[in-house]
Amino acid sequence: MQENSVELIERLVELKRVSKVIKGGKRLKLYACVVVGDGAGRVGIGHAKSAEVAPAIKKATEIAKKNMVKVDVVDGTILHPVTGKFSACRVILKPALPGSGIIASNAVRAVCQAAGIKDILSKSFGSRNSTNLAMATLKALQSIRPLHVVAEMRNKPIDYFLRKKYEKDKSDIKKESD
Repeated sequence: MQENSVELIERLVELKRVSKVIKGGKRLKLYACVVVGDGAGRVGIGHAKSAEVAPAIKKATEIAKKNMVKVDVVDGTILHPVTGKFSACRVILKPALPGSGIIASNAVRAVCQAAGIKDILSKSFGSRNSTNLAMATLKALQSIRPLHVVAEMRNKPIDYFLRKKYEKDKSDIKKESD
């Protein structure tokens, strides 16, 4: 059980009251959606219902731990722009320069922080449902191609992709001033 030795980041995305209409009236429950991650590229989402708040969050957390997936994070950001779609939600994620921070809604921010992403830009389209936005973000992050796969496809060394564009621009400016 490695998850016990590693400190996991748990973020509550959504907590709401839901009701089921039955013959005798309404049966009320609480719905919880939780994001769990290790801050180093593993993240999972879980949602559950219960009669009280604490059991709902605990059940959702356990489900999220079971559903953790690996995400490629390089230098605190993603490698390339990606789009994720879940239900009526669509999320576009773009890499950002160091120091930009996470520019995103609460649901997208929770998933990115749990995955260990520090700098990212995002835009969401369609529905604003928090659970669906979190799921769309996870799908987008899963669609990122690993660095070695992209390098192999384009017949380039991995170092070619790690070189930042802004560093090249800085060196050009220094040459011009000399």
